[in-house]
Amino acid sequence: MKTLAAIALAVVALLATVSAVQAVTYEVGPGMPYENINDVPWELIWAGDTVLIHWRETPYYEKFVICAQGTQSQPITVAGVPGPNGELPVLDGIEATTRPQTNYWGDNRSLIKIGGANIPPDTTPMWIILANLDIKSARQPYYFNGRNGHAPYVKNAAAIFVEKCEHLQVLNCIIRDSGNGFFVASSDALASSDILVEGCYIYDNGNTASTTEHNNYTAGIGMVHQYNHFGPLRAGCSGNNLKDRSARQVVRYNWIEAGNRQLDLVHGEDSVLIRTDPGYLATHVYGNVLIEPMAGNRQIVHYGGDGGSNTTWRNGTLYFYNNTIVSTRTDRNTIFRLSGVNCVCDFRNCIYETQTTALNELMATDANLCTTLMSHCWLNTGWAKGGGALVDDGTSLVGDAPGFVDQAGQDYHLAWDSPCVNAGGPLNPAVLPDNDVTMQYFKHQWGEKRPLDGAIDIGAYEYQILGDVVVAPRSVNLKSSGKVMTAYIGLHEPYSVSDISVATVYIQCGDSEKVYALASPTSIQDYDSDGVMELMVKFPRVDVQGILAVGEAVGVTVGGQLTDGTGFAADDTLRVFGGM
Repeated sequence: MKTLAAIALAVVALLATVSAVQAVTYEVGPGMPYENINDVPWELIWAGDTVLIHWRETPYYEKFVICAQGTQSQPITVAGVPGPNGELPVLDGIEATTRPQTNYWGDNRSLIKIGGANIPPDTTPMWIILANLDIKSARQPYYFNGRNGHAPYVKNAAAIFVEKCEHLQVLNCIIRDSGNGFFVASSDALASSDILVEGCYIYDNGNTASTTEHNNYTAGIGMVHQYNHFGPLRAGCSGNNLKDRSARQVVRYNWIEAGNRQLDLVHGEDSVLIRTDPGYLATHVYGNVLIEPMAGNRQIVHYGGDGGSNTTWRNGTLYFYNNTIVSTRTDRNTIFRLSGVNCVCDFRNCIYETQTTALNELMATDANLCTTLMSHCWLNTGWAKGGGALVDDGTSLVGDAPGFVDQAGQDYHLAWDSPCVNAGGPLNPAVLPDNDVTMQYFKHQWGEKRPLDGAIDIGAYEYQILGDVVVAPRSVNLKSSGKVMTAYIGLHEPYSVSDISVATVYIQCGDSEKVYALASPTSIQDYDSDGVMELMVKFPRVDVQGILAVGEAVGVTVGGQLTDGTGFAADDTLRVFGGM
């Protein structure tokens, strides 16, 4: 299981491969060359530079601007170095100070600003990586110390304010207790572009009794949110969880819980560049878990527009597939509000589970001008169409429960007897290949490969049989000239190894290529005398050794399919030695 500490260390390892060729590394923290963040010469940062902020027991009450350009091979990296238990360094906006050698506008809107400045000289930031930081408390009624002295944050201040940027990655950050959590701006003159938000925990943002500040509020070209955990906003705040006004927007493999709406995907009101981008009319939302509590707007997803002329709205297609939607409301529910002229929602392979006998609508539309295309979904008995046109191909399922492993415990994986197993349908060809469903959310802030076992399941998770495997030999010498390696596979009830299709059995190390089992020899017997039958298969040893890494505990997965297409997988650990 991935923990926050493991994720943070993985990000640090990734960044180490970048920093090996970087120009200057500034290390900040106790016992480091730079004790404070504001000791770093932010006015001199440039391509290839790295700022490493080490965890300490107390927060850093400091704020800064990134106004510089990296390159694809020499990005500018600002990253936290986790504490002994994976704790991320905390940047706190309350009474935060600013390096006096810098001068930039918008300091009242940000704890971290990525955008324009007077000092350093103004430019459009490019190729920036921001990772492993806990960023908090840029909001009213708090104050900070900036270029105009002691000053308050404005209402729409953000923990991270991106005024303008091209090629930005925000990885494994905690973003909380601010007006807006993560904010990206665009204009008619310049659209922020190629923005990736991955593996972050974004929660507890917003302003009391206000609908205009959100956990995420972004507008750009090429906006991707993946593997993030979006939690509830601050108590009493009425903003949305993920609000976006982008072109080429992809929201995939996230956990999004609460908010006035979980998703508010509306028009690019501030940028003609967004509205005229070829990707403006195609929005992709897939592989997410959306949770609706008894609070806020009953509508879970809003698509189209929310002001001005509807000719500028997203009058295109919302591709909404393989999502799991769970509502705990005891009153009326509505998945979609579609606002536009002839917009389309392609709704397929989704679970829509509610816990009420009240009216459960599929959609509400403005003036009934939009259409939903529904295919291979699961819905509660008694669901209603709502407003707008519905084209139902008759392949969806209706029932009392979708068959989760533990709904009360928020484990929305499918149980073995779920009606959603193998009940999905083909994706719309328009989403392929770039937006195929190849991953699934791993709770929390991580992703894992979605098992590919024939027919796709309905919802955000693919069912996979759990099994046990022992791979022999237990210690692998990579210099060995042996012919085969052996795996002994057992399946949990009610499944039998006699139903395994040997031709589909593979062994894999991490994300390596799969090595498939030999057609023979095979046999079935109780090899370990535990009363459970195991299938013995063999793999070509030279191929298996080719995918293994040296280590004392190298993880491998053995998987495959039953004859009915249902997948299975089991993990083992090997000692591997003898590498170059």
